[in-house]
Amino acid sequence: MPDPVASRLPLLRRVESSSVDAVGYDPSTRRLYIRFVGSGRAYVYYDVGQSVFDDLISADSKGRFVNSEIKGAYQYRRL
Repeated sequence: MPDPVASRLPLLRRVESSSVDAVGYDPSTRRLYIRFVGSGRAYVYYDVGQSVFDDLISADSKGRFVNSEIKGAYQYRRL
């Protein structure tokens, strides 16, 4: 049975980071998608506001931003 979340992934955009490979955001569901370097693991974070995604995109350090502002602050699931 296909994963209903994975089948509706937004387009992920590659980012310049040593720990974050790509990110995507779906404003209609407020879901943030992050794929990490190395493991290639991807996660969806729930109920994330557009401003948080915008701040992530503009952060000098994507990995530091994810660790300080996203991990532990939002419910998530590994894809």
